[in-house]
Amino acid sequence: MSLKSIGGSGIFMSKQNSPDYTVVRNIKQLATPITNGKPFLRGREMREIATVDNAALAVQSDTIEWIGRDTDLPYHYTENANIIDGSGLVALPGFVDMHTHMVFGATREEEFAMRCSGATYQEIAAKGGGINNTVRTTRESDKSQLRKQTMRFLDKMIRHGSTTVEIKSGYGVSGKDEVKMLDGIKMVKDDHLMNIVSTFLGAHAIPPEYKEHREEYVDLVCRKMIPYVAQKKLTGFCDVFCENGFFSLEESRRILQTGMEHGLTPKIHADELSPLGGSELAVEVKAISADHLENISDKAIELFAKSNVIAGMLPGVSFYLGHDYAPARKLIDAGAVVALATDFNPGSCMSYSVPLMMTMACTQMKMAPEESLTAATINAAAALKMSDRVGSIEKGKLADIVFLQMPNYMYLPYHYGENHVAAVMKSGTWLEYR
Repeated sequence: MSLKSIGGSGIFMSKQNSPDYTVVRNIKQLATPITNGKPFLRGREMREIATVDNAALAVQSDTIEWIGRDTDLPYHYTENANIIDGSGLVALPGFVDMHTHMVFGATREEEFAMRCSGATYQEIAAKGGGINNTVRTTRESDKSQLRKQTMRFLDKMIRHGSTTVEIKSGYGVSGKDEVKMLDGIKMVKDDHLMNIVSTFLGAHAIPPEYKEHREEYVDLVCRKMIPYVAQKKLTGFCDVFCENGFFSLEESRRILQTGMEHGLTPKIHADELSPLGGSELAVEVKAISADHLENISDKAIELFAKSNVIAGMLPGVSFYLGHDYAPARKLIDAGAVVALATDFNPGSCMSYSVPLMMTMACTQMKMAPEESLTAATINAAAALKMSDRVGSIEKGKLADIVFLQMPNYMYLPYHYGENHVAAVMKSGTWLEYR
């Protein structure tokens, strides 16, 4: 089995798989959402977690072959196997970070200082900060610079237990620079063990050169960028930032419909700063997910409960910006499908820790620990069309499993601020740094 590089940071010791099986024994507890063959879990189903104490699992190549109690492990799995002792460890599905903006030019800690002194998101943007600040530094960076930084981020993310991540474009906002970003994401995908899904977000902001000609930029996105991205198969998803000061409801509808006409599945940044109606639009166009939703209407919550649109919760942004949190409790109680992600980006959430997002989901959004685990695994995988391969520990799925030094799965959101990950199994490859 040929192994991909994990970025060259030297943070892991890698153990080669045996020709037959890799077996992890004596696992303190194994916990996973109960899917019953469903692509996602909604409403009360999100609390359904299966646990096995004193567990074992067997992996063949990159695929889960057997799961159960250690005392029930069939002998033939151990005859010619790489045996790993999981004593004291809790096994969970690898986390799926279904919303990030990981590829960017430079960080924006100066804006953080401005915010700490009272400046608002809109005031910082008016002074040349915000998304267009990152647009400038991303345009100035070449693909090799973007690749090097992204590989470093991915190494750190996998250390925190994430094994699948979505990465959006959107800091180029020109035909050339959006393609540069998507090409860069593809390069990283080819070189890293992480499962990586790309999303086209050419409609992230109106670039400075089109400030007085926004209609021309929307035309550029619809008539040039989307057809090219689709033709070159650079991604399968199209996203838009539907918000006052960014893209209107009508502009967002046009962009998403154009993407659909070219075979791109719609996603949407909706109702983050104001109740503009992006959530209702998501249901209208049957988007796979609508993310943020801090200002979602009660009507839209009812629509989500009756649809398959996944509600992406991004609590790290509310924490950073000091805004209200999305009504996760109301969405779940209504019967909606809720997922969880970091929204890792340089302007509103410089954190790639899914466990930290789980803590915020529990303490600030009133989600149960079980719901936060489901939201960060199987439901997040469904938002990337990957729940048939990742998001739960089941026979036949990819062996993406995180092992944590803690007493049980409920301890993870409880003891925050520390990385409890002792090892990660990524596609059957054991990565350890405890």
